Amino acid sequence: MTTDDMLAPTTGAAALAEFDRTTSRWGRLTMLAGLSLSLGAPLYLVFSGTVDVTTVQLWTAFAAVAGTFFIIWIVEPLTYFPILGPAAMYQAFMIGNIANKLLPAALIAQANIGAKPGTKRAELAAVLAICGAAMVHLISLAIFVGLLGTWLISVIPADIVAVTRSYILPSVLGAVLVQAIVSMKQPRATVIALLVASAITLVVVPAMPELALASTASVVIVTGVLSWFLRNKNRKAPSELAMIE
Repeated sequence: MTTDDMLAPTTGAAALAEFDRTTSRWGRLTMLAGLSLSLGAPLYLVFSGTVDVTTVQLWTAFAAVAGTFFIIWIVEPLTYFPILGPAAMYQAFMIGNIANKLLPAALIAQANIGAKPGTKRAELAAVLAICGAAMVHLISLAIFVGLLGTWLISVIPADIVAVTRSYILPSVLGAVLVQAIVSMKQPRATVIALLVASAITLVVVPAMPELALASTASVVIVTGVLSWFLRNKNRKAPSELAMIE
């Protein structure tokens, strides 16, 4: 074994550590910049007096939105982080369309190179996959929406458009679910998740409809707790070197 071979793991670990530090720094700054830009125009309209909105109306609207999406604010980061990793999470939440575009791209990339979610290799695969998905999305929008959008809508039968709207989201999410199960290779956790989701969807929610908005969060939390306590405790955790490789 040469000196270069002995230094390679150390050099790789240092490079990955620097990558994490750079990602955390610029990821936070980019997210803050995006938040400022997205809130800039509404705040200007509110405080400039151009729009007649009172403080009570503003907080009432915020409460209505928060009541609907508060659970999603918690569930989505907890659900996506184990698959995407920190770097890809910054990309995903800046770009959007995570469940139906970015997450499938990351899962397919990880599966094609045999990277197990939660490892550094899988994290880097997710970063590159999201870059590719965003590029394809922008090019597709420029061509099929910007150049050909009006013409395509005029030639597609209305029945096909209606069917597409009804079934495209379930088909995409179903494919994501199957890909996630195949990639994770955790049959015990998969069975627990399916049983918990079925119980809450088919038993708990019909019995207590007021829990419908919290059903997704309940499935995630209960599945996580049960998977932890029912895990295979004899299985050894992968070493840091294996995670890097």
